[in-house]
Amino acid sequence: MRIIDLSLPIDDTLQETHAAKIDRITHAYGVEHFNEIVMSKQPGGRERFARGERAARADEIPDGEMLSLEIVHSSVHMGSHVDAPFHYGSHCEGKPSKTIDQVPLEWCYGPGVVLNFTHLKFPDVIKKSEVVAALSVIHYTLRPLDIVLIRTDGDKQLGTDDYVNKYVGMLPEAVEYILDQGVKMIGIDTIGLDRPCFGMFKEFLDTKDKTKIWPSHFLGRRREYCHMERLGNLGALPKPFGFTVACFPVNVKNAGAGWCRAVAIIE
Repeated sequence: MRIIDLSLPIDDTLQETHAAKIDRITHAYGVEHFNEIVMSKQPGGRERFARGERAARADEIPDGEMLSLEIVHSSVHMGSHVDAPFHYGSHCEGKPSKTIDQVPLEWCYGPGVVLNFTHLKFPDVIKKSEVVAALSVIHYTLRPLDIVLIRTDGDKQLGTDDYVNKYVGMLPEAVEYILDQGVKMIGIDTIGLDRPCFGMFKEFLDTKDKTKIWPSHFLGRRREYCHMERLGNLGALPKPFGFTVACFPVNVKNAGAGWCRAVAIIE
């Protein structure tokens, strides 16, 4: 068995629309952190800590090191993640939308299919006809609960302005065609499923045409599905189907998305 990582990390070095910040408490500084936490629970402890008193010295702790600790301040849409129906709107198919902790786990584990759209370049978009053609090339018919991965190689631009502003998005007609086959989970290797947002925002504000703003996302108000964004490494998949995808999201209560470690399992 071989496992291929299809995920990108939460990275606080990237400057993006919703940048992450990670507080990193090192092993060595963990000694100070330990003292501050412990002493803050004692009468007058904060004042004594500020004066330099310590409950435990570094030489009293194994190797002079405590445990490392990282505190992540991040949108649930940073790094590889699953968008739940709740992200698209408060209601879906006439019912309250599922939050990420309510998404059926059966949607997050199943046969994978990767469709290659690397021949498209910004400002191209993925239409229904492109999906039909991509399936024809690999001689595959989609089945219910397949997990469809959209490869554009957009992840190769990670860390650049083009990753945020120049990528190949999907039109709702393409998404809906895939959903019509019984698919509940789609994944793409770009920062977003729709067209690049700032150009999309401009078109909407210039025209006030409701169809110009988040159309593939808003499709999820009448068709229940999830999609993953910010996938990576889809080019490492050795075949277009015949593998399993696992993409269980982190269980964030009442949230519209959750980070995930998406992988392909090759038997």
